[in-house]
This record gives sequence, C-alpha cells and structure tokens, in this order.
Amino acid sequence: MSSSTHPKSARTGRTGRPRSAEADAAILEATRASLVELGWSKLTMGDVATRAGVAKTTLYRRWTNKNELVVDAVAVLFDELELPDLGSLAADVEAVVLQFATLLAQPETKTALMGVVAEATCDEALRARIREAIVERQKRLVVEGRERAQARGELPYEDDPAMADLNADLIFDVVAGAVVHRALVSGEPVDPEWARRFTLLLLSGIKALSG
Repeated sequence: MSSSTHPKSARTGRTGRPRSAEADAAILEATRASLVELGWSKLTMGDVATRAGVAKTTLYRRWTNKNELVVDAVAVLFDELELPDLGSLAADVEAVVLQFATLLAQPETKTALMGVVAEATCDEALRARIREAIVERQKRLVVEGRERAQARGELPYEDDPAMADLNADLIFDVVAGAVVHRALVSGEPVDPEWARRFTLLLLSGIKALSG
C-alpha cells in the first residue's frame, strides 16, 4: 500500500492554495535522499527544497521544521507495510516481521528513524508527531491480524474494547521494539529463523493475554 498521498502524512489545518500531491511526494523523496547523503545533522530545509525543485517557502507552508518533515518522510515508507494473508496467524506475523526488517535495512529508513528517535528524547512535540504519523497508523497491522485470527478461530474474541485496545498497544510495542532493537541496535540479522522463533514467543504471550 503506497502512501505517498496518505491523508495523515500531510499537515492539515492551514489555509491557502490546495496542496499538491506531486509536490509533497517530491519533497518527501528529496528528504530521504538528503538523509542518506548528508545525514540528520547536515540536512536542511533549503537542501530539501533545492532537491525537490520547490521554493523553501513551499516547505514551510507544509512543515514547520525539519523534524516534522523527516517524520513524515519516513512515515510514508512505513505505510507500505502490509499484513499478508498466509492462512495462519504465525505465518502472517513472520511475514510482516521480515517486511519490517527489510524496511529498516534501507539507508533512508535507518538514518531517519535513528535521527528522529534521538531528537525526540528532548522534544515532546516530536514524540507526539512520531506517535501520530508512525505508531498509531501502524497499529492497524495488529488490529487487522488479530481480527483475521479471530475469524479463523485462532484467537478468541475480546469482550472488553478498552482492554482490546490496550492489548493491541502492547503487541505493537513488543513487535516494533524487538525488531528495531535487533536490526538497528544489536545489528543482528532478522532472518526467517529468528522471525519464526520470535513469532512462537509472541503468540504464546498473545494467547495468554486473550485468555
């Protein structure tokens, strides 16, 4: 699912001329290219504008600063993650874990994610934007996978919607945290055997939560 025009990846609430989806896509692509070539610290709004072929004022009408811009640039990549229907919850989870690891291996994703996470440690507004643009949007994969497993009879239906939401948050945190740590912190491979073993551990916990 390509999301270069995802409705939540663009800033909203501003007046003026209509947004151009083509310009947005060019700006976000230029941002990722700048990250790979220059790194987080040297990336500037001016460099991105030049690469994208737009005026710097065009960027500032859409994004207040480079933190917001970089979050949206990497959020588009995460929006391409899909949960395949392979016939079982275990197979679906293994597949999306491997997709996620492949995405994290891309230089632009790795540089952007590490950069914004580091900046977010002292910037609450940036943390909020990461939660909105990446975390909340990607929780759809957990919800989709759980609903599919429930329809297959692999997991029981949950009676308490609030608890179901809390469990979805926890499952997302466990999956994202484990894969990001292994791929970007430990620098170890997320290969099919690791994905299989991780999925076995994860599903044991999910069944306990659902009981």
